[in-house]
Amino acid sequence: MPLLSALRLNMTNAPGAGNAERYRAALEMASYADANGVTAIGCEEHHLAATGWLPAPLLMAAAVAGCTTNIRISINALLIPLYAPVRLAEDIAVLDQLSAGRVSFVAGMGYRPEEYHAAGKDFRRRGRLMDECLEVLLRSWGDEPFEYHGQLIDVTPKPYTKPHPVFFIGGMSTAAARRAARFGLPFSPPMPMPEIEAVYREELARNGKQGFVFSPENGNTVTHLTTDPDAAWARCGEHFLHEATEYSSWAVPEVPRPNESPTDTIDELRSSAKIEVLTPDELVAQCRAGRTGVTLHPLIGGLPLDEGWESLRLLVERVLPALKP
Repeated sequence: MPLLSALRLNMTNAPGAGNAERYRAALEMASYADANGVTAIGCEEHHLAATGWLPAPLLMAAAVAGCTTNIRISINALLIPLYAPVRLAEDIAVLDQLSAGRVSFVAGMGYRPEEYHAAGKDFRRRGRLMDECLEVLLRSWGDEPFEYHGQLIDVTPKPYTKPHPVFFIGGMSTAAARRAARFGLPFSPPMPMPEIEAVYREELARNGKQGFVFSPENGNTVTHLTTDPDAAWARCGEHFLHEATEYSSWAVPEVPRPNESPTDTIDELRSSAKIEVLTPDELVAQCRAGRTGVTLHPLIGGLPLDEGWESLRLLVERVLPALKP
């Protein structure tokens, strides 16, 4: 089975550092990855982050689509309750057209009250807002006008992909699994979760719907490639830790998340499952032993651009050729 290789471009940065050069580099990396057989590019949405975590994933996906031809593009967390539903349906339809159907997304609800406050949305109504937005998206992309707040509307343009753009319902709860089954949409937990997946399949059968589950093999673990892992940890560890520390600070007791063990130091991070630093030969050996996917994070936490480019080039020049049939 060929290796499923991806770049994660969530655009985290160091405090006070410039962003324009890094955004340009992200598009250059996307173009290089597209030209050299990388499978996918992903991003996800967060707001009000000290690291500058990408708050506009639709814009990023559109920019990536414009500088690539074949690569799949995934918004792995699109927080749909934060948007005006009809406007979101229009934006996604346009994105689907300009990418010729290469963009997919995981519809998430989010768990940070401050993000809802910034968007002028009621955090207490997040479940209802999620359901309302899903209903509007699906009806907007249909062929018939529908009633919206007392008036008939017909959203245009319609998407390129029929019957609608590829998207999943994300989450790690039974409520998320039931919601995905109720809408007849595929379910995407961020890591394998057999008990929750069983709930989804039971609800599909109860609702007479069809669907499937997709979850990353290694959860949200990301990989950095280098010829000398010890030296790379010494040079880059503070950048890896910078992103991990902020993400950990968002933890909510009642909301489980993958790879949530505390990591206050570089040594703790190195022993966790959040990031792995491998040589190309180590990754090739793992793939030959059965590993099927890898996600590089070449701009993590303000990582110097030359370090990110080295990791990407090692994937393209050393790993992918070694795994060709």
